[in-house]
Amino acid sequence: MADITRRLGRRHLRGAPTAHILHHRSGRLVHDGPGLSFWFRPLTAALSEVPVDDRELAMTFHARTADFQDVTVQAALTYRIGDPALAAARLDFSIDPDTGAWRGTPLEQLGTLLTGTAQEHALDVLARVPLATALTDGVSAVRERLAAGLAAEPRLPATGIEVVAVRVAAVLPEPEVERALRTPARERIQQDADRATYERRAVAVERERAIAENELASRIELARREERLVDQRGTNARREAEEQAAADAVRADAEAARAVRLGEAEATRTERLAGAEAIRTERLAEAEAAKAVRLARAAAEEARVVGEARAEARAAWLRVHAEVEVAVLHALAGIRLAENVPQIDSVTISPDVLTGLLAKLSGAPGARP
Repeated sequence: MADITRRLGRRHLRGAPTAHILHHRSGRLVHDGPGLSFWFRPLTAALSEVPVDDRELAMTFHARTADFQDVTVQAALTYRIGDPALAAARLDFSIDPDTGAWRGTPLEQLGTLLTGTAQEHALDVLARVPLATALTDGVSAVRERLAAGLAAEPRLPATGIEVVAVRVAAVLPEPEVERALRTPARERIQQDADRATYERRAVAVERERAIAENELASRIELARREERLVDQRGTNARREAEEQAAADAVRADAEAARAVRLGEAEATRTERLAGAEAIRTERLAEAEAAKAVRLARAAAEEARVVGEARAEARAAWLRVHAEVEVAVLHALAGIRLAENVPQIDSVTISPDVLTGLLAKLSGAPGARP
């Protein structure tokens, strides 16, 4: 479909490369060609758009064979419009100047024309052959007849249509007839399968017999070998018992000698450990005594230093208190007292106490009159 744009009372058409545009104005051809783009007035323009690309047309129609059996033909045509001007003159490819859509249904008309023509030739071919021939050779025969008939059809060139290719997918009978035709083939296949099954069973029985004979011969041979194996096992058991007794005697002698050596080694080791433990205990006692002496000396020195520091601090504290005034000492005593007394929520001072306190403060040295 062409792309039409409106602008100030005029229209602009932009066509696709696969669409042939015909623009007539006042009966005169103004634009002619694929992929055109031009301005036009909608009241005086007659536009046609003819597709020139290859198009596919699928067809399915029924036919009757020479033995009066219905079949279904599935085919497809590839066609194109080779002469757009001729096609536009024979079919209505005109488009709306406002929307660019076809006013009619030209492609459906082409499809009807091609389908009817192809169906006519296919029916003519299938009506002359029986069903079996139609099913086996019908595809190639119908394809050849359709290609030749469409190429010779005068209406197609007169309309500007070119048939590019013809394909016939299948010629199918009715479902009941198809099942009936399949039955003999299925029976033959089933018979071949049954024959193969019987032959396979016969071969299997023969192989089972041979396997059974081989198993019996194998069992007899195994019995003889088992008899020899029992005798050999008895001989081996006696030899093993003798060897085990000799090995036990050697092992007992070795264990006794090993126990003696271990006892001597253990006694020597115990004696060495006792001497080493005594020396270690003596060394630990000497180290503990030396450590106790050092600790006592360090404690005595620490006590002496702490005593001297406390004495010097007390003497300095007394010197400081001796040098300050009495009022300062009273203030310090009050501060200490305030720090150590419990919490007091409220204090009530009577006039007598306040008078006496003010008198004392006024008589204190350095108080203002």
